[in-house]
Amino acid sequence: MPTPHPLSPPSPWVERFAPLVRAGGPVLDLACGGGRHLRLFHRRGHPVVGLDRDLGGVADLEGSAGVDLIQADLESGDSGAAPDSLPIDGRFAGIVVTNYLYRPLFSAILTALEPGGVLIYETFADGNARFGRPSSPDFLLRRGELLEAVRGTLQVVAFEQGEISLPKPAVVQRICAVAGDDPLPL
Repeated sequence: MPTPHPLSPPSPWVERFAPLVRAGGPVLDLACGGGRHLRLFHRRGHPVVGLDRDLGGVADLEGSAGVDLIQADLESGDSGAAPDSLPIDGRFAGIVVTNYLYRPLFSAILTALEPGGVLIYETFADGNARFGRPSSPDFLLRRGELLEAVRGTLQVVAFEQGEISLPKPAVVQRICAVAGDDPLPL
């Protein structure tokens, strides 16, 4: 079955840190949309879980080996899980979140990482309103918010916040961080 719309390329931030995820380890793409990162990790040999309120963008992957798709609206409470939890069990070698922010899930995301698991997160931040949507503070990270969210739990590999021009002008914040205390490779 063809995909319902053209696929966007993976985020360069996600591509940059994808090799840090344990080879063959399960990866969760939270709010997977069209599945650009789900597909990236699946091509890299990872079993993947795509979670979104609308799975239309990944319908072509339904039934594929190593792909688990979960439809859930995490913000409405209709997922069957508590509003601050994920509707899935298990731990992940990698969790990817891009262009999505629902603050009550921060703790659940961190808990869902296995020891050595990698969080790759990139979304819009304060100041993005001048470029369009999202513009509501509910959907924009505050300065340093991702750093605060992982403080004391994950080791930060890289962090950036500021204005970007590609793929379109925006203000973003992004982090790559690893669960555990083992020294990170340089």
